[in-house]
Amino acid sequence: MDTSDPAISFDEFGVCSHCLNYEQSYKRMNLDNQEYVHQKFNYLISEIKNSNKGNNKFDCVLGISGGVDSSYLAYLCNKYELSPLLVHFDNGWNTEQSVSNIEKIVKKYNFELVTYVMDWEAFRDIQRAYFKASVIDIEVPTDQFIFASLNKIAAKYNIKYILSGYNFSSEGIMPHTWMYPYKFDLVNLKNIHRKFGNLKKLERLPKFGLYQQHYYYNFKGISTVKLLNYVDYNKMEAKKLLQEELEWKDYGEKHYESLFTRFYQGFILPVKFGIDKRKAHLSTLINSNQLSKLQAIEILKQPPYDSKLQEEDKIYVSKKLGFNETEFDEILKLPVIPHAFYGSEMIGWNRFLFNCYRFSVYPLVKILRLLKILKTPISS
Repeated sequence: MDTSDPAISFDEFGVCSHCLNYEQSYKRMNLDNQEYVHQKFNYLISEIKNSNKGNNKFDCVLGISGGVDSSYLAYLCNKYELSPLLVHFDNGWNTEQSVSNIEKIVKKYNFELVTYVMDWEAFRDIQRAYFKASVIDIEVPTDQFIFASLNKIAAKYNIKYILSGYNFSSEGIMPHTWMYPYKFDLVNLKNIHRKFGNLKKLERLPKFGLYQQHYYYNFKGISTVKLLNYVDYNKMEAKKLLQEELEWKDYGEKHYESLFTRFYQGFILPVKFGIDKRKAHLSTLINSNQLSKLQAIEILKQPPYDSKLQEEDKIYVSKKLGFNETEFDEILKLPVIPHAFYGSEMIGWNRFLFNCYRFSVYPLVKILRLLKILKTPISS
């Protein structure tokens, strides 16, 4: 990590704030206590299995992208005899490799798969709006809609647990200046679309703002479980296992199973924002003892991905989003605008109204939990 994160700081020994925060968070999460980690994993597995009562054939929802994290979770589900409903979020940017990996998992483990296909016209309109807004985190719509769709499907099938591929060992470092930390800020998303989009409304897209999160968590009792935090998760070893177990194919850098994410992280972030996200990913692997600093430096000497493929992706992405070459180049030259400029449900009047709502329904939630009509979600 370096000063491409303007918020970075260094102590008297030259250790950066990200490494210090990683160490503190690791201890705070009690991940340095192997006995606790083992007990927590067994507890989570037991809770997920015990939630499968009655005629429900599934005990959890697993969002599957074909990437290493979600694929390894599928492997763990099979190993520990969980019964997941696999959900693939198709926003129109799948690579052939990711689709092939998903097909191999479904065939090998005989899991059931649901594909949540986004309304392309609406999704394209909001992606175009984010480009025009000139904000840094144009992956917000995908991230927000993924979790919205997972919770929507979990509620539909009365499933209480969603397995998340997030893991501290490979994702523990990510500067807030390189992203929008409030990924599920529905007000911010709506305001950006209202200003720059062409479609009038977004009814065809799933929602996951503060009110929706409160509903799914408190009234539907749905918990998101970060299971990979409680196993000895090594990225390279996981890839090797998946290749042997499933003939799984590696796709390169982190999250490159999506063509759009590949282009965003490998081209847009470096070119427009001066950010190489690999620095954060590699720094996390160094902190989790999966990589040496020298190895990471050697990796960073190489471009994010092949320059010829970059150019092909640029032509493909701009055309698919409906921009001509001149328009797209002009957008890349626009000054960077902070997400906060477009408003937020996390502050001010919007947050005040939500807190009023939350505190007004809390007594009801508490009573229903005491009567065991509502389930108390677990924390992972």
